[in-house]
Amino acid sequence: MKKDKSIELLNKAVADELAAVHQYMYFHFHCDDQGFVLLSNLFKRTAIEEMMHVERLADRILFLKGEVEMKPAVEVTKIHDVKAMLKMAAEMETQSANDYNAWANECAQNADSVSKKVFELLVEEEERHFDQYDKEMENLENYGDNYLALQSIERSKTITGAPPAASGN
Repeated sequence: MKKDKSIELLNKAVADELAAVHQYMYFHFHCDDQGFVLLSNLFKRTAIEEMMHVERLADRILFLKGEVEMKPAVEVTKIHDVKAMLKMAAEMETQSANDYNAWANECAQNADSVSKKVFELLVEEEERHFDQYDKEMENLENYGDNYLALQSIERSKTITGAPPAASGN
């Protein structure tokens, strides 16, 4: 097994996942600020799942006696338009799935079946994320701004349906 190559690929994945965490949290904050609670929650949940990917990758790197490099691959792209956010998220997930597929094959060629399996599991999860973003883009395409208006209404229901604050008495 060529541990150094596996560690290099695993650290590339860590960098990609950290960039995704940052980007999705940025989208989460801005969707929440715009009142799009359902999309905000989708971005937040995905960011948390990406953090779990970092943990899985780090565990493997440490097992291989490597050093986990905690540097995001890219800086956050500042986007406020929901459609552009979803498009970018879908592209990020597609790229990750493609990279992880290739890296799984490379690990197999280097006789590292466990790292191969880690990448294969990540491919499955990234494809699921892509599917979620793709469905949201379809909803926007099919329903237009009405889809976003419904999300704002959902937030309003949450705010107005909240119980009153407890008094100090």
